[in-house]
Amino acid sequence: MVQAVWNGKVIADSDDTIVVEGNHYFPRAAVDAALLSDSATTSLCPWKGVAHYHHVTVDGRVNEDAAWYYPDPKEAAAAIADRIAFWKGVTVG
Repeated sequence: MVQAVWNGKVIADSDDTIVVEGNHYFPRAAVDAALLSDSATTSLCPWKGVAHYHHVTVDGRVNEDAAWYYPDPKEAAAAIADRIAFWKGVTVG
C-alpha cells in the first residue's frame, strides 16, 4: 500500500499507483478530494502534456500546487490520465 501524507494526514492511499519518473500517480478515487482545491497553475511536459494542479489543505494549512494531474495526457502517458501525484513536502511511500 502506498500513501501520500502531508501535515500528519493521509491524503491518498492505494495499492494501484503507476510510477512515472519516480512519482507515484494515484487513482483519483484513492485521494481524499475534501483536501484538494483547484489551482489555476498549469505546466507543460514535452512527452506527457499539460499538467494541472491542486492545492492540498490539511488542518487549515495550505500547500499550494502540491498535487498535479494530466486530464488529457499525450498518448505516451495515457496510463496516468486523471491520476494524481504529489510533491512539495508531501511524503509518498
